[in-house]
Amino acid sequence: MGRIAESELIINERGAVYHLNCRPEEIAETVITVGDPDRVGEVSKYFDKTEYRNKHREFVTHTGFIGKKRITCVSTGIGPDNIDIVLNELDALANIDLETRLIKNELTRLNIIRFGTSGSLQKISRSTVLWPARTASASTTSCIFTASKIMKKKSSSSRLSAPIPS
Repeated sequence: MGRIAESELIINERGAVYHLNCRPEEIAETVITVGDPDRVGEVSKYFDKTEYRNKHREFVTHTGFIGKKRITCVSTGIGPDNIDIVLNELDALANIDLETRLIKNELTRLNIIRFGTSGSLQKISRSTVLWPARTASASTTSCIFTASKIMKKKSSSSRLSAPIPS
């Protein structure tokens, strides 16, 4: 794959990806995603040290440390379209040289963890902590990110990891 066009990857005046307003050094390899932008602060208040606090539109990103572990927490907003934007920009931050707009030779696999609310088919009391073994989605976004597990790798641009088995 050649150079990524400006229309496909928007970089703002400070050299950050447009929607997240983050530069590569401002994210960790372990990323916690939350839907609600206000929930980012609820997670990052447990950081021992906060390095970066970025915001653009509904996307809030905090990066810091818990002990020696560097962690990023980012809001996705509502819906699969916003989640698609966040995951694509995180991937770009980790795996594209933003100056040359070329995919890096050495790719970084991000560890993405989702914290959030969910609907349920069973009656569950509020504030119950669930650890799902499986999920289902009616959106096409999740199909894109889980297809790499079932499909043979067809191109060098497919860099997504398979879900962690339960």
